[in-house]
Amino acid sequence: MFLIVLSGLSAIYLFFKPLHIKEQDFTDVPLFDLKSFTMYELNLEGLKTLMTGSHAIRYSDRYTIDDVNYTDNAKIYRANMKANFGIYKEDIIDLDGDVFYTRSDGFNFATQHATYNKKTAIAISQQDYIAHQGQNEVRGSYVRYNNRNNTIDSTNIDAIYYLNDKE
Repeated sequence: MFLIVLSGLSAIYLFFKPLHIKEQDFTDVPLFDLKSFTMYELNLEGLKTLMTGSHAIRYSDRYTIDDVNYTDNAKIYRANMKANFGIYKEDIIDLDGDVFYTRSDGFNFATQHATYNKKTAIAISQQDYIAHQGQNEVRGSYVRYNNRNNTIDSTNIDAIYYLNDKE
């Protein structure tokens, strides 16, 4: 009888391997999914930022947005940025694909990738861009635009600039 039980247990041990459960670390799980959304950020002065998109996923530390349209309603100038895709994290929006930046005074630039820091009001693109204000046109390979100070830093530029003749 002992031999039968021993052979049965040995058969079980040989033919049935222990179950190995694979553990996964779910650190980047979406909190919720939004379709065609509008997000308003208000402060005591009124509307601070407005962001719309066709689709967004909210994670614990960021939003990922398709067809992003972001408006920063700064005290002096209002800036609007549009792109195919954006990541909004810690007051920084990273824009990718057909980025178009425009400001309420008529200044605008287009590029394929840009980053906008909401705290400093600075937009940076390290890719080729084309900027316009009125008839003036600037092309370059890098742009750093400060929305608060109305200053632009750029490299490798070609510019067409029209001056008014005063008689």
